[in-house]
Amino acid sequence: MSYNKVLLIGNVGRDPEVRHLESGAAVATFTLATTERYKDRNGQYQDQTEWHNIVCWRNLAEFSQNYIVKGSQIFVEGKIRTRSWTDQTGQKRYTTEIVADNIRLLGKRADNPVQQHSAIPAQHQSSAQQSQYSASQDFPIDDTPSDDLPF
Repeated sequence: MSYNKVLLIGNVGRDPEVRHLESGAAVATFTLATTERYKDRNGQYQDQTEWHNIVCWRNLAEFSQNYIVKGSQIFVEGKIRTRSWTDQTGQKRYTTEIVADNIRLLGKRADNPVQQHSAIPAQHQSSAQQSQYSASQDFPIDDTPSDDLPF
């Protein structure tokens, strides 16, 4: 048995680019930077930044186009995929991507220019001003605790 799962929290490096395939399916791509801070031998803090290529399909691609902008802090849940192709010179090329299954907007509302003039209906935003979107859903998830408990 094997398991392919990636969890990332980082900052978006560029606005999502969305294209539509002949089948009509939307696909969005953007980069995400994650930074690890550590102390070196001299006691100085060092930052090591990794750049990840994020790919979103269908409804998640549309969500990305509408709500994610460069600089946004987001949580991405997905899986690692490596694909190959032959370039114009006949050389074999490879790329590793994170195929997103779930995205959550993080940070304060003021940190995300799209949320400042948000098209996300208020009932879909949690009290922490976070929005989550899953590839299997048509609307952001409402994380707001309900006062209408059945007990």
